[in-house]
Amino acid sequence: MNRTYINPDKCKTFAAKSREVQQLINHALFILENFGIPVKGTPRRMERMAIAFLAITDVKNISNFKFAKDLVNDNYALKTRDIIEYVNKNFGESISRGSYDDIRRKDLKLLVLGDIALSSNPNSDRNDSTRGYGLSPIYADLLRNYPNKNWVKMVKKKLKDIEPIAEKLKRQRKIIKVPAILPSGKKLEFSPGPHNKLQKAVIEDFLPRYGYGAKVLYVGDTAEKFLYLDSEGLKALNFFEIARTELPDIVAYSEKKSWLYLIEAVHSSGAISEVRLLQLKKLTENCKAEIIYVTAFLDRKTFRKFIADIAWETEVWIADDPDHLIHFNGDKFLGPYKEN
Repeated sequence: MNRTYINPDKCKTFAAKSREVQQLINHALFILENFGIPVKGTPRRMERMAIAFLAITDVKNISNFKFAKDLVNDNYALKTRDIIEYVNKNFGESISRGSYDDIRRKDLKLLVLGDIALSSNPNSDRNDSTRGYGLSPIYADLLRNYPNKNWVKMVKKKLKDIEPIAEKLKRQRKIIKVPAILPSGKKLEFSPGPHNKLQKAVIEDFLPRYGYGAKVLYVGDTAEKFLYLDSEGLKALNFFEIARTELPDIVAYSEKKSWLYLIEAVHSSGAISEVRLLQLKKLTENCKAEIIYVTAFLDRKTFRKFIADIAWETEVWIADDPDHLIHFNGDKFLGPYKEN
């Protein structure tokens, strides 16, 4: 093990521990990573997971790994309050006994999902205070052979038929992604949620109807601000500096019309109000294209909540009635409607 998982400068509780305990925690994280546990998050979160793991294996130092205990062969299991007592005593912690629920919900969560930590009473209610947690014999056998120069190969061979929790989580995240296809044919994957569902509708339903062949230059995401960004395309239009302002949800450009669409997808906030309109006009005052301002809603019910906020000289599009636009102006379209 030659990797340091936690930087002492980023975690006060870790920095306060002895050098031996710090090394032990890093070894524990290395072991968990090889067991298929995603080792990421805040330094404190990783530290808490590591010491909870060490507690349920009864390992207090590196030389103890060969004596690691498991639930089945050693009948060794600790209740959540026992885990707090163990880590406070052996790893320089001062966790309150009242935080016992965090042990189950946070510190042991991935270990339980990965079947590394087993419940001493799996049929009990998950809030049962008598429920203990112990190490699975499969992982205990591997732990007792650590450290060993062939240990990683040994782990891969022994666990080759077990899908690690890290892969399960990746697969789950992929399943729940919301796919969308840009007019260019490029595929995007939004994180789930009504806001991104609306963005998908804007890309796949609004732009084909009203975009005049518009090319998407930017799309945000609730989980990832720059899901898609064509910085060169925006720069060519003399668009405002990307890094120094809040972008609308979607930016698209129609070369045919020389129109730049600035689109806000509104689920709970963010309609193009008079204030937002002035902000966007100021930021695009040197833009070479004409600007089209659009506020999009999933349905009329949501639109009604924001109707008083919508700025004049902007457009409204409602996803569940995609063939119509609401134009907040009037002077362009005053006159009788003629059937085609």
